[in-house]
Amino acid sequence: MTKHAGSDKHFYCLSMFPYPSGKLHMGHVRNYTIGDVLTRYHRMNGKKVFQPMGWDAFGLPAENAAMKNGMPPAKWTYDNIAYMRNQLKQLNLLIDWDVELATCHPNYYKWNQWFFLRMLENGIAYKKTGTVNWDPVDQTVLANEQVVDGRGWRTGALVEKREIPMYYLNITRYADELLDHLDHLDGWPERVRAMQANWIGRSHGCDITFPCDQGDIEVYTTRPDTLMGATYLAVAAEHPLAMKMAENNKEISAFVDECRRGGTTEAEIAVQEKKGMPLGVTAKHPLTGEELPVWVANYVLMHYGSGAVMAVPAHDERDFAFANKYDLPIKQVVGYDGYDDRNWKDGYASKENVQLVNSGKYDGLDFQAAFDAIAADLEVKDLGRKRVNYRLRDWGISRQRYWGCPIPIIHCGGCGDVPVPDEDLPVKLPEDLVPDGSGNPLAKHEEFLNVDCPKCGKPAKRETDTMDTFVDSSWYFLRYTSRDNDSKMVDERADEWMPVDQYIGGIEHAILHLLYARFWTKAMRDLGLIKVDEPFKRLMTQGMVLNHIFYRKHGEGRIEYIPPADVNVQRNDKGEIVSAEHKEDGKPVTYDGIGTMSKSKLNGVDPTDMVEEYGADTVRLFMMFAAPPEQTLEWSDAGVEGAARFLKRLRRAVEEHAAGGEAPALDADKLDPAQKELRRQLHETIQKVSDDIGRRMVFNTAIAAVMELMNAVTRHEGDTDQDRAVRQEIFTGVAQLLAPIVPVEAQQLFDKLGCDGDILDAGWPEVDEDALARDSIELVVQVNGKLRARIDVPADADKESIENAAMADENVQRFTDGKTVRKVIVVPGKLVNIVVT
Repeated sequence: MTKHAGSDKHFYCLSMFPYPSGKLHMGHVRNYTIGDVLTRYHRMNGKKVFQPMGWDAFGLPAENAAMKNGMPPAKWTYDNIAYMRNQLKQLNLLIDWDVELATCHPNYYKWNQWFFLRMLENGIAYKKTGTVNWDPVDQTVLANEQVVDGRGWRTGALVEKREIPMYYLNITRYADELLDHLDHLDGWPERVRAMQANWIGRSHGCDITFPCDQGDIEVYTTRPDTLMGATYLAVAAEHPLAMKMAENNKEISAFVDECRRGGTTEAEIAVQEKKGMPLGVTAKHPLTGEELPVWVANYVLMHYGSGAVMAVPAHDERDFAFANKYDLPIKQVVGYDGYDDRNWKDGYASKENVQLVNSGKYDGLDFQAAFDAIAADLEVKDLGRKRVNYRLRDWGISRQRYWGCPIPIIHCGGCGDVPVPDEDLPVKLPEDLVPDGSGNPLAKHEEFLNVDCPKCGKPAKRETDTMDTFVDSSWYFLRYTSRDNDSKMVDERADEWMPVDQYIGGIEHAILHLLYARFWTKAMRDLGLIKVDEPFKRLMTQGMVLNHIFYRKHGEGRIEYIPPADVNVQRNDKGEIVSAEHKEDGKPVTYDGIGTMSKSKLNGVDPTDMVEEYGADTVRLFMMFAAPPEQTLEWSDAGVEGAARFLKRLRRAVEEHAAGGEAPALDADKLDPAQKELRRQLHETIQKVSDDIGRRMVFNTAIAAVMELMNAVTRHEGDTDQDRAVRQEIFTGVAQLLAPIVPVEAQQLFDKLGCDGDILDAGWPEVDEDALARDSIELVVQVNGKLRARIDVPADADKESIENAAMADENVQRFTDGKTVRKVIVVPGKLVNIVVT
């Protein structure tokens, strides 16, 4: 890796590193080709570039594969890395392989552990009990995606909620900065910034206390203005009051257990049926003293807020559904015309145009006035206060799984939780274990588990939890810069290269990965390791690659998916697929539209097969030409073949030109009009492609402009010395313009044209401003707004000359003869509009 002298002289381009699942897919190819095009473009423009690659190698899929195949996750992972690395090299990517890393390697995760200990020392990391999904048969914690209909994915056992000690990172300490700094990320898509802002979810509300004989109930609400409409309270199953009341009530106990087996995320809660049970206690309304029943409900989560909500069914959709189901009061306190307490309307929860009703002395107040008045009254009673709250919760990083970075803590009976000394890092993960699904194998591995306490020297136990794999991907972009430094997490090169100039990846990572990476960067800054505030200057979220889906349905509803390559299709006049049949037996198959390439639907395309058949440059050209990078790309075999034909035509044109020998020197003063026009088109193309790639990052239009230029040069029939000189300039320019996209082909063309050295070192072609000058320009002529002619006029013609030329045109005269010309409007460089009556 080469250092840069300043931020304007370097370009750090990074595509999100892949999980080594086995093979690259076309989504990978698109992602990495986009990054490579940008990297080569900036290299040709004189910048020192850095495009590294690595592997997001820890995670649950490796454990699942290990259980399926009976091999250690390490072997499965390293074998996949070797295969996928070879696939990447086939794509001719300008990657700095000297800094390749894998997050499962000890020389990487050592620094996860080291920095975790620094965060622990500074209060950014801490330990507390947390709620997890527990499979009682396998005796293991399950990820949310491993819970299907409340049961463990392997055993089918009813999943339980358990409270266990876990480590957390205090990301909420950075909530304000994470939110406010989004305003500085003008190189990020607005959609992504909005998603992050919503996830952080800064809100202004009130803490409110509802007095209760069994223990006061605390709630947080952003709508204190609706407090007079509260008709009941709802608490989570894990709330202390629910647990207390369940001790001597079998029905409540059973319901609490049922809730604890339910979903743990907001998304799951949103779609599940709302259920509840009265706890048999009441709490007092803090302003009226009215007794409100307290329910335990499955739509309240303990880890959000205080685990309790004040229910205002008239103005909250979940409360509305719950109240209707259990026949609880619904009291309207915000005025709306046509309010109907039988059917929910989104406007009922709006803060817009609020005017309180049925709220006593607060009637008639708008949202903010009601908010302030009620909050003030609560504060006087010492039953509430204003508070800024965040939807964002601290990041729980403990995972009760094997294939991850070990948390560097030792549990001693006398000394408690003891950090592993720095000199003993990394705590290495045994790589020869094969999980069987019955708990974390680290807990059974005596050599790993048993250790002497670093403080007292007595026998102790290692922590067997591993870190969330989002930890691994939260700083890998920094480690690339200092990959060869074994004594520091990062060194001064991190500040030289950071922030990443261009980051590229899928929209599915818009929230968690990007948020955690931003947090981790700020934490490293605060602990003095780096100077940057944000990790990624610009962000591109590329679209997915889609392909057609075909299937047959067999008995008992079994579906057999059929690869598109095995299907013949019939299309209508619009090019739409109207029927399909299997190539082998000629029998019909069902067309199911287009969708994301996936192994399960057999509609993927193997990049290796494509490269072997067409060559990497053809695949790269198709990927960049088929659609703008942010949009989805529909795979097309015909499109790939079209890209191959274009490259073949280009190659043939250059070879025919080169066969004539060395081209004469270009003399711009000796060019005839046709030669000048052709050369002008070249430099307009250079101008457009430079803007398309360098500023807009839109590659399909850049390629289209080059194709138009090639069509123009093909039509030009002259063969004088200056014709050959112009062709030499055009073909050389085309090779340079296409070099970021089809690097091997471009280099070969460059060589055939007699140019020396690496085309990347030749630089990006420069625009000749003199070549852009026109002797004449074409103007559109309209009569009463309708196109009637096109005329050529001198480029420096004045308004009177242009009007005279327009009026003299034979076709224009057909529409103006015998009529009165009221006005002639000349738009310089574009058109003339003659208004007649």
